[in-house]
Amino acid sequence: MQFLWTTLSVTDYDKSLDFWTRVVGLSVQRTMTPPGMKIAFLGQGKNGGRGETQIELIWDSKKDHITVTKDLGIGFEVGDLDLEAQKLRSQGWEVRGPFQPNPAIRFFYVSAPDGWQVQFVQNL
Repeated sequence: MQFLWTTLSVTDYDKSLDFWTRVVGLSVQRTMTPPGMKIAFLGQGKNGGRGETQIELIWDSKKDHITVTKDLGIGFEVGDLDLEAQKLRSQGWEVRGPFQPNPAIRFFYVSAPDGWQVQFVQNL
């Protein structure tokens, strides 16, 4: 069994797509547009996206709101946590942290446009 993707419902497809591609650095692997919906699968693009865990964004015109839980976080490793935090702050993103629960790891959080928690992690 292989973990394929995590699905995130969004209220503004374009704004969310911009966040996940420009801020997080993922690339669009494939899209679908069933009637009244927009769906994008995002990943790092290695091997054409095959075999990697992806983020699936779904916008549904029939939904007037979505439920976001603060208990879900999606983490991405970065090389230099301080540089990444500085870059995101300069773009106007609220950075929460950094936190260092032990000597081997540091991280901070940024909220995606709909409130999904994105964790940027540096392994030391």
